[in-house]
Amino acid sequence: MLNCLAVGAGGFVGAVLRYLIGLIPLEMKSGFPFKTFAINIVGCFAIGLIAGLVNKNTLANTQLMLFLKVGVCGGFTTFSSFALETQGLFSGGNTIVGVVYALSSHVVGTLAVILGQVIVK
Repeated sequence: MLNCLAVGAGGFVGAVLRYLIGLIPLEMKSGFPFKTFAINIVGCFAIGLIAGLVNKNTLANTQLMLFLKVGVCGGFTTFSSFALETQGLFSGGNTIVGVVYALSSHVVGTLAVILGQVIVK
């Protein structure tokens, strides 16, 4: 039960942070969804740091790990929004922007996870 509460509390924090960032008035002329991209990269970096700490046994508290990794990061990152926005770019005729957005999100996100884990080592 404590694990569920930790995940739920973390999810609340992550979702509220995501919502607040969504309120920032930032629009790119190209249509590139920069806020969602930035959220995904920051979330990937954070989960990389957390995973690195767990692997080093520096973060041994199960509830804290669940709060941060599953809750906060899970509530904060926005790959469902990413998929919807990518589809919107394609269906809106912005194929090149859609391809750049999709590929850069995956590549830079993966590199951010690796960087987070390397920093912890």
